Amino acid sequence: MKVLLAGASGMIGGELRAQLAEAGHEARRLVRREPSAPDEFRWDPAARTVDSALFDWADGVINLSGASLQHLPWTRATKRRILSSRLQATGTLADGMRRADSPPAVFVSGSAVGYYGDRPGQELTEAAGKGRGFLSDVVDAWEAAARLAPSATRVALARTGVVVGRGGAMKPLLPIAKAGLAGPLGSGRQHWPWVSLHDEAAAIVHLLGSALEGPVNIAGPTPATAGELVRALAEAVRRPYFVPVPRFAIELALQDAGRELLLADQLVVPRKLLDDGFVFRDETVQDAMDRLVEVRAA
Repeated sequence: MKVLLAGASGMIGGELRAQLAEAGHEARRLVRREPSAPDEFRWDPAARTVDSALFDWADGVINLSGASLQHLPWTRATKRRILSSRLQATGTLADGMRRADSPPAVFVSGSAVGYYGDRPGQELTEAAGKGRGFLSDVVDAWEAAARLAPSATRVALARTGVVVGRGGAMKPLLPIAKAGLAGPLGSGRQHWPWVSLHDEAAAIVHLLGSALEGPVNIAGPTPATAGELVRALAEAVRRPYFVPVPRFAIELALQDAGRELLLADQLVVPRKLLDDGFVFRDETVQDAMDRLVEVRAA
């Protein structure tokens, strides 16, 4: 396939580009700076400008654009940037597809499990409704923008959780674990929907060629709590797991970000992917952590 990528410079984008190339797909990247390679093309989401000819070329479009959630704490300005960056990028891509003479067959747009909010005791498949909170509202608006793609384009919304890779949520956690300071975050019993970096990219590639549409949960097949995830990281780097961070300290320091990123309980099930025959390489969070440490040591 011919695939147009937005937001390809990050951790997920790098792995995705490698897997697309390995699978024989041809990719072009949208960049906000002056292009420096033959496969790069400039766009400006804030100004809603992009070359519509790129969408005539593309069989599929993948959107990973959006300001990082890791800029903490979430000030009012940060919240505005988190929302506006997603709506501008997604809206620009949808507009470009609508202007194309021959729109792409598929649009895989980034999304997040934040849609579900804090849902202790519930199993969250794609059929679960919207939750409460800032992230839930952001994801709802983000997905609505993606659905403005042309009716001829299949839209898959990649609802992603904690990606275990060289960056993202693991960037601050790994040095803490290596220092022997890892421990429960709050109670540690809240479920964190995790997925390995490899499987995140592989699932997105799978969505390009499948018939799946609408929300698709991208989370590992074996659920894990926050405590199990951090313990798995500590074990992977052969350090202890015993230094707790109490809930009140997380809420005091990070406020909404702490409550929604670290303390929310989300037992997310990748029902659509599993039913569609997708096979996860890393089935447990310990598999993902061990592979992360191996990759960093290589």
